[in-house]
Amino acid sequence: MKNTFERLQAQQPQLFSAADIVLPLASLEAMAELVAAIESVIACPAFRHRALARAPEIARHPVAARGVFMGYDFHLTADGPKLIEINTNAGGGLLNAYLLAAHGRAELGAQVKERYVAMFREEWRLARGEAPLKRIAIVDENPAEQFLAPEFELFKDLFAAHGIAAEIADPRDLQRRGNCLYQHGEAVDLVYNRLTDFALDSTISADLRAVYEADGVVLTPHPQAHALHADKRNLMVLSDPEALVECGIDAATRRVLLAGIPRTLAVHAEQAEQFWGERKQWFFKPPGGFGSRAAYRGDKLTKRVFEEILQGGYIAQEIAPPSEHEVMVGEVPTRMKADFRCYVYNRDIQLVAARLYQGQTTNFRTPGGGFAPVFVA
Repeated sequence: MKNTFERLQAQQPQLFSAADIVLPLASLEAMAELVAAIESVIACPAFRHRALARAPEIARHPVAARGVFMGYDFHLTADGPKLIEINTNAGGGLLNAYLLAAHGRAELGAQVKERYVAMFREEWRLARGEAPLKRIAIVDENPAEQFLAPEFELFKDLFAAHGIAAEIADPRDLQRRGNCLYQHGEAVDLVYNRLTDFALDSTISADLRAVYEADGVVLTPHPQAHALHADKRNLMVLSDPEALVECGIDAATRRVLLAGIPRTLAVHAEQAEQFWGERKQWFFKPPGGFGSRAAYRGDKLTKRVFEEILQGGYIAQEIAPPSEHEVMVGEVPTRMKADFRCYVYNRDIQLVAARLYQGQTTNFRTPGGGFAPVFVA
């Protein structure tokens, strides 16, 4: 009988490339240096005050957990790695651990999975000390319909193999009883949050939000992690030398940030003419966007879409072209673009994976594209 991952490969082959990518050690070291620099800024009180002041109120709720699966996404340019964005609840981390085994690196894949389990246990320990972690709910809206739904099954199996009961849940499956959260009559200790309702504003998230605010469940990642890491307006500060000085960031850290983060600006209607004239050098993104939704390369913009961008609180990021790699699709050598995702916890890069594609953004539709393992030269 095929295991869950093998069934997934057969059912959704577009998720996985048969290729692998070799990354120069210097590039990995530059990514790690930039991740560490960004995390040091996020820990800075002046930056946190600035970021949380514009965030939803729930993001200011005190929280001990750090947030699992920070996804730092890079393009590899001629000038070194450039950070494109940061995501909370970055998908694909466990899929890529299994993918290592499929490429003959089973031992490395097993090590990565052990790190992931240790990460969830650490989140629990930070919030609850030495109490035992008994049950995890893996939560997303309509989970069976999600593109990465099979990864939820893999997490369920992984947690069970380490003595932690786990179930997949829609927020509607969760019920509040006092300040505790239940699913099908069982108390939930920790919620692995895969929702894109980052502020828990949706009506269906009401019980989850209430119990979280009462500190009755450990939620990871949580609204504060999103506000501090994944709100794309933060990139405006991280790429602005004057703002970094105002936050008290030292010169060495500023040099790392400004070298690795493309310039990012707020888009205001008053600068419409300038942005339209320079549109080919910009990538336009909504501040709370994810998965390339409603994001546009300036050279592909229509006037109609640009008018919508002017009203939508967008940011504009200087384009950092992705690297291109020749990979075999069947027996045909094919050029594909790549972006590199670093799965990060507590400043440490746990795994690096590539996403291969053709077109404007990563799409998991390119034949021969999808997730690809990354090995360091």
